[in-house]
Amino acid sequence: MSGRIPASLLEAEAGAEPRLPGVAPPYSSCSHPAQQGKSPPLSPKYLPLADYLGWAGHLPAPGAMDATLLLNVEGIKKTILHGGTGDLPNFITGARVTFHFRTMKCDEERTVIDDSKQVGHPMHIIIGNMFKLEVWEILLTSMRVSEVAEFWCDTIHTGVYPILSRSLRQMAEGKDPTEWHVHTCGLANMFAYHTLGYEDLDELQKEPQPLIFIIELLQVEAPSQYQRETWNLNNQEKMQAVPILHGEGNRLFKLGRYEEASNKYQEAIVCLRNLQTREKPWEVQWLKLEKMINTLILNYCQCLLKKEEYYEVLEHTSDILRHHPGIVKAYYVRARAHAEVWNEAEAKADLEKVLELEPSMRKAVQRELRLLENRLEEKREEERLRCRNMLG
Repeated sequence: MSGRIPASLLEAEAGAEPRLPGVAPPYSSCSHPAQQGKSPPLSPKYLPLADYLGWAGHLPAPGAMDATLLLNVEGIKKTILHGGTGDLPNFITGARVTFHFRTMKCDEERTVIDDSKQVGHPMHIIIGNMFKLEVWEILLTSMRVSEVAEFWCDTIHTGVYPILSRSLRQMAEGKDPTEWHVHTCGLANMFAYHTLGYEDLDELQKEPQPLIFIIELLQVEAPSQYQRETWNLNNQEKMQAVPILHGEGNRLFKLGRYEEASNKYQEAIVCLRNLQTREKPWEVQWLKLEKMINTLILNYCQCLLKKEEYYEVLEHTSDILRHHPGIVKAYYVRARAHAEVWNEAEAKADLEKVLELEPSMRKAVQRELRLLENRLEEKREEERLRCRNMLG
């Protein structure tokens, strides 16, 4: 959902007696919507308001929590814990929204599932970008900057939360969240694997339930106000970005800035991989993208050689050659990596393959063979000296 939610859609709940518009009581019920009119018990477990506002860095204003709001969306109930500032932001398509969130179960303990403040950095989503948990866009577009609100969301909105939570946890742990679903997509992942890797998420996936989200809206930026990352570009923009990233990678490589160059090549590869998923494997357009990807991967491998990450080079080049055994540059780059890790026979075999496929590269191959022989001779001499020293 893109665009702002008009104030007219924020209706006070029937029966409420609001003292201030846009404000709600701290004790929203976690029960089924049919029971939401009932007041929950005022036990210590239902008195976490000071904790929430302390979490968000706010103190409640007198009389500032007296009306529950509905967003004209089935299965959502909003409670404002701290009013925001200014007008409702302009949530146009492409706007980047930055916020902190806490996700809780709807049990008596209000068990915390995830908390972005504990992770140490806020969350970002792009409006209109089909975020995994679409309900968050609905919730955020009802908020003002600096507002803190609690949202009760029924099961119809929370079924995919375990998958989102897993990705967020993987990223926080420094892991690649995409490794888990390389060969499947969408909701098929829930059925392709028996576990998400986290016991609480497995439980939530098996028994979907309403959840509570406490959100603090930090910032809303128009598309022109921030540098868009490649993952949130549309297909046309991704294709346009590839030659720019490729050229920038080449420029940085020539300057000896290999880490930065490798990052540019990786960004371009991600763009093309994303576009390739929309094509039928091994058909013309898919193969065109595959050729571009392989070129970029080999450039990336050149950076890895400079960074002395030889085994990763062997992995990438071997993978290319398994699918495309005629790519000369892949043999050449792999030969250099083999030579660096003392795989003499493998290095020579790859260089012979280069000559077979591309005789015009004879000079380059001869140079690499001389380098290999020199390095092997140096190694043999070192071993002879070591033996002499051992023998005294």
